[in-house]
Amino acid sequence: MLDYRTHTFLEVYRQHSFTRAAEALLITQPAVSQHVRQLEAHYGCALFTKTGRGVEPTPAADLLYQRLLAMENDEGRLRAETAELAARPTGTSAAPLIFGCTRTIADYVAPRLMSTHLAAHPDASVTLRAGNTRDLVCALERGEIDFALVEGSFDRSRFAFETLSREAYVAVAAPRAAVSPGTAGVKRHEDTPSRPASIRQLLGQRLVLREAGSGTREILEKHLAARDLAVEDFAGLVELESIPTIKACVRAGAGISFMYRAAVEAELGAGELLDITPDDFQVEHDFCLIWQRGSQYAPRYRALCAAWRS
Repeated sequence: MLDYRTHTFLEVYRQHSFTRAAEALLITQPAVSQHVRQLEAHYGCALFTKTGRGVEPTPAADLLYQRLLAMENDEGRLRAETAELAARPTGTSAAPLIFGCTRTIADYVAPRLMSTHLAAHPDASVTLRAGNTRDLVCALERGEIDFALVEGSFDRSRFAFETLSREAYVAVAAPRAAVSPGTAGVKRHEDTPSRPASIRQLLGQRLVLREAGSGTREILEKHLAARDLAVEDFAGLVELESIPTIKACVRAGAGISFMYRAAVEAELGAGELLDITPDDFQVEHDFCLIWQRGSQYAPRYRALCAAWRS
């Protein structure tokens, strides 16, 4: 059980105000001030500085917040585990899995992982939440999920990680769309176009992509920027939140898309989509299992990732 002063500190940090923290915690403002002073005496440093609108955390408070937040979220997990043990007969309980996945992983990787996990732990309770990397990182910090499987970038100073797999990132098009006039330099040979030599040869195409903030799109934007390009340099842009919808639009010839090969393996195998990844745009990226730094559950997450890799 965390000390009550810990909860006070975390609330002041979130609210940037002693007054609003007192209201949220249903205690007096002098009590909030006292709790913070006691923590400052314990750690031997100032945690907040006053401003015209409230308080701002010091660098020491930033560090303390990350560590105590992980402890607060771990306490919630511990309560859930003890409740699970109390509700089931001895020896048959398993720690619940409450985690998030970015959409590519949720749709095309997680089903295999869950099959493997449930075969080894048939009594396990599993809750999976899908979202983009940005949303899942926020959910981790709020303690709503235990860990996340992501394809996008994340702050490695705040989150520890294990690499689940390394995945190819490809450009795809419908067979007819792949050789449309907008795709200069891509030539048909017995209904199978050759890959363009350069990403710039695809700029005449319309892009069909995930929304801003998604890991799939973030990877594309990062690698385009390294070549002094942006998604706006293509002939058009369509944003969709669903990967199956994106694939359906591309199959219908609405444009081209970039996504992980794992998401289009079936369509590529069936000839419904073609891999037109340019020779100068061969990209691979890691799928990672991430969790809050400082969590006491780190060994569990590392072991889980190792089991899922095998």
